[in-house]
Amino acid sequence: MDLKIFDRMESEVRGYIRSFPVVFNKAKGSLLFDETGREYVDFFSGAGTLNYGHNNPVLKQKMIEYLETDGLVHSLDMATCAKQTFLETVDRVLLKPRNWEYKLQFTGPTGTNAVEAALKLARQVKGRSNIISFTHGFHGVSGGSLAVTANEKFRRAAGVALANTTFMPFDGYFGPDVDTIVYLEKMLDDASSGLDLPAAIIVETVQGEGGVNVASWRWLKELEKLCRRYDMLLIVDDIQVGCGRTGNFFSFETAGIRPDIITLSKSLSGFGLPMSLVLIKPELDIWKPGAHSGTFRGNNLAFVTAAQTLDSYWAKDDFARNTIRKERLVRDWLENIVHSFPGADLSVRGRGLIQGLVFEGRPELANKVVKKAFGHGLVIETSGARDEVLKILPALTIEDEILIRGLEIIERSVTEVLKNQGINAQVLKFGGIRK
Repeated sequence: MDLKIFDRMESEVRGYIRSFPVVFNKAKGSLLFDETGREYVDFFSGAGTLNYGHNNPVLKQKMIEYLETDGLVHSLDMATCAKQTFLETVDRVLLKPRNWEYKLQFTGPTGTNAVEAALKLARQVKGRSNIISFTHGFHGVSGGSLAVTANEKFRRAAGVALANTTFMPFDGYFGPDVDTIVYLEKMLDDASSGLDLPAAIIVETVQGEGGVNVASWRWLKELEKLCRRYDMLLIVDDIQVGCGRTGNFFSFETAGIRPDIITLSKSLSGFGLPMSLVLIKPELDIWKPGAHSGTFRGNNLAFVTAAQTLDSYWAKDDFARNTIRKERLVRDWLENIVHSFPGADLSVRGRGLIQGLVFEGRPELANKVVKKAFGHGLVIETSGARDEVLKILPALTIEDEILIRGLEIIERSVTEVLKNQGINAQVLKFGGIRK
């Protein structure tokens, strides 16, 4: 593999190429192929952008048909047939069945653009500048989004002070015996706590980059109650774990909450095309025309594939059920690995098809597993404050055979890495490590 042109011309800021040092040539479904033709199972999914796999044939055909009619590709925020179809499909497939009403704001093409718009609007609505975010939260790396992102690595790169944010402990931050909602309520209730009343609280229901930390349904319900009691808006950042990643299209649905603002991106287009969206309760839509803009907020190719994605996968409930079935398969496999290495201090956490194998006691081993797995033909990444979590993020459409092949590579890689550390698998009564 010749990476010299990348080393010579591309900025040192590049990241994933260092973990996966090959030149990829094509991709289909849940498989990637490098320039030599070698095949890799994809458990990365473009960091959650490819929930429906690479080059999904249904979506690709729809896009090709649109291009062949000379349909508009770029349109700023003008009305187009592609946008009209997308709006009608969102209303029919997502909003009306849930008896919801939201206005849709199309922002710049990435997730951080949606978060920036949501924060700006919340501050205008409430006339207050402070925002509550949570430990280990990740919301983007542009100015306002970075201010509500907790990770030191990203914050240190800002070069300026990051203000107007107060961080509070996420669910489980102090362990299972500490209710962090009680802590947050005490801070809000005490006029001398030093906490400026926020305009909004922004939260991920599952913190993907933060280490696959999962908020309980009870915690989310109580968080919404606090927002109502103290006149704060609730913003749910569903950029990575929305669009079906946890089962339902929206990650918070099972909790029965109704966020004031929802941000979506990543897998929204279904095909990996740049697209971001902010859902706003109608009474909060106080924007003046042109008050928040962006040249690439009208990606019509993304509208076309996004509408087709909703019709193909979300008009009925069977797709969500199949995701939950695959979750059980992945979860059982990972739990089996944990129980097979009782001395390795491993654990599993996650929801839907975002699952994490946590190397709590030896965080450095997670990246060793990533490297070993890539050598065996699996693309996967780590997350967490210390990169201690092996993050399993396959396409929702992945075939069972390929899913199992990827899980077998994880099992093999974990076994090899732990064996090198002097930790061997123990065959337990229920079966232990698979042979």
